[in-house]
Amino acid sequence: MDKLKFVVLSYCKLQFATPRAAMPPETIYYRRKLPHIHPQNSPLFITFNLADSLPPAVVAELQAQREKELQAAKSPAERYEIQKKYFGYYDAWLDRCQHGHPWLKEESVAQIVAEEIRKEAARQYDLYAYCIMPNHVHLLFQSLIEKFPPSKMVSAISPIAEIMRLLKGRTARYCNLALNRSGKFWHHEYYDHYVRDEKEMERIIFYILNNPVKAGLAKEWKDWKFSHVDPEFGEW
Repeated sequence: MDKLKFVVLSYCKLQFATPRAAMPPETIYYRRKLPHIHPQNSPLFITFNLADSLPPAVVAELQAQREKELQAAKSPAERYEIQKKYFGYYDAWLDRCQHGHPWLKEESVAQIVAEEIRKEAARQYDLYAYCIMPNHVHLLFQSLIEKFPPSKMVSAISPIAEIMRLLKGRTARYCNLALNRSGKFWHHEYYDHYVRDEKEMERIIFYILNNPVKAGLAKEWKDWKFSHVDPEFGEW
């Protein structure tokens, strides 16, 4: 086994050592229209995008198609595959960068987001990987917020919602100041997916790092300034 897989799998075996039957039950937190499932002690893959980065008509059509398929699904595994498929559709649209303002394409603006993501690492979450694209952001982390005294904010019903509220709120303010603009910066929703096992952990890290390459923005993931993976995971 090469160094990369040894490091990732060794880490993941520690994270996923609890047998599935012993894991706490899943909790569904409803925020706006989307359910956010957050089992305890599982890393989360988060994607959030700029306010106008997707055409409303496309979003409405994809949501309608997805809901129709989800209603017909007969098992959690089938629903999972449907959710994964439609995330791929959304992300493909974002990678085209054909709608809205790609504010994150400006290095000074992307740098603000990167600094805020790193600033909260080890305080609100363990940061594993991220990538800042011209109109969206991928994040992989494990929440630490459950260890702190509970917040009185409405979003605190979900630790992840609280993390995203704080992160998106600060970055929106600072980025708008840098752009000399006002108004919505981020789309109100975000995609979240908890990592089920070590194989999926590795796949998601590759997905995050490879996004600029897939979108034709870089030849190698290391050529993209705003990609990061925890150095403890070794070379990628």
